Amino acid sequence: MNDQGTAKMDGGIDSPEHWLTAHGDALYRYALSRLRDEHKAEEVVQETLLAALQARERFTGGASVRTWLIGILKHKILDQFRRESREVSLGDPETSGDDGDIVERSFSGDGHWTMRIADWGNPEKALEDGQFWAVLEYCLEHMPERQARLFLMRELQEESTETICAHFNITPANLWAIFYRARLSLRNCLESHFL
Repeated sequence: MNDQGTAKMDGGIDSPEHWLTAHGDALYRYALSRLRDEHKAEEVVQETLLAALQARERFTGGASVRTWLIGILKHKILDQFRRESREVSLGDPETSGDDGDIVERSFSGDGHWTMRIADWGNPEKALEDGQFWAVLEYCLEHMPERQARLFLMRELQEESTETICAHFNITPANLWAIFYRARLSLRNCLESHFL
């Protein structure tokens, strides 16, 4: 560890004794937004802090402690996804439930939209609206779990297609089909509940 890293970790707010107080809420919110389960979010935050404590000698100070911790947390979230994918069948749950025929309902036999596309107005203004984020969270919660998880990994965590496919043992074509269904589902939900 260099002198800068030592200075950041010795006794100040970024010392290991203060990590939970200084960064715990941010880590928890980050984990909860991706895992959508309070207990799992708490668990990965604990795993993150333990891993960081064990790896603190390798912290170089090249980034803030919070950035470093979030980097570790991202890996712990991926580990959680991997564990769950081994435990749960990844058959084709994105076609089950109310969302199963989203493509069929969205297009007519000749390939045209079956419904008029709503005017979304000013997208930048919508992003500033707290109600939009609440409705988006609602829509993600009501999307099939696998669809939502893969969509969040790609769009919020900015994971590459290759990484996601490798973690879930799926082909890129399958992944893009899942994204397509997720986007249609989100569009329909947002138009129904927000616009």
